[in-house]
Amino acid sequence: MIALRPCETDSDFEAWLAVRRVVLAHERTASLDELKRSIRAGDLHVLAELDGELAGSGLANRADTGNAHLAPRVLPDRRGLGVGAALLRCLGEHAAEEGYERASSFVAGDDERSIGFAARFGFEEARREVQQVLDITTVSPRQIQGVEFSSVEERPDLLVGAYPLAQQGYADMPIEGVDISLDSWLEEATLPAASLVALAEGEVVGYAGLMRWADDPTKAEHGLTVVRRDWRRRGLAAALKERQIAWAAANGIRRLVTYTQTGNENMQAVNARLGYIATEITVGFTRSLPL
Repeated sequence: MIALRPCETDSDFEAWLAVRRVVLAHERTASLDELKRSIRAGDLHVLAELDGELAGSGLANRADTGNAHLAPRVLPDRRGLGVGAALLRCLGEHAAEEGYERASSFVAGDDERSIGFAARFGFEEARREVQQVLDITTVSPRQIQGVEFSSVEERPDLLVGAYPLAQQGYADMPIEGVDISLDSWLEEATLPAASLVALAEGEVVGYAGLMRWADDPTKAEHGLTVVRRDWRRRGLAAALKERQIAWAAANGIRRLVTYTQTGNENMQAVNARLGYIATEITVGFTRSLPL
């Protein structure tokens, strides 16, 4: 028997996070505190039980594009028993009730079974995301004439000051309709000492964020890296990341992880020149609601 119930207590949310860690073992999973701070009105976190035992979890919330984001996740030994379908229907129904007209979801590019599952429910491929990783080595960050670098830890005001540039960067992404609120933006730099702003004559011309990996202090994940349009192609993105790599090497971090989308091959090339290696592909799907 399949039973679904919304997360209400800390232990419920810990169970939800545990499922995510198993299903998305190579991705960063938030801490409980981070998760709870990220919850917005209308979000749904749900647990799935099969014959009284934890079998999966689900999430319905707002995607950065303004569509609903649906994430049904099933533990490997509970797949093929109807749990995923029950979760997806529950999440889709909730999203439709919240007024969303379209939904997006993501599947590992090498998971043919889950890709087939998405197709059976009418989802169509919209884009692909590339994971690149770097095993930390020593680096000497380049200098950029006329540019000084400061961390968000040194100057917390710079995170708000970088928000207009971040909006420019999101607008340039090969994803239609990306809209990140200021509140969400301020939650991103969970490693403020390594979240860096580039300044030219006091103006923000570049930014690179870094996020803590809650389950493994030897890893960290890049947030947005963005350079003002008139400062691009001068090596500024690489200079920002080189400083993050140097900080990581000095602070016990051994691996950095970053994600880019198809259509953003320029940043993928910057990463590759710095030694990052492509490891995984994630497929983004979309369809109209209701399911």
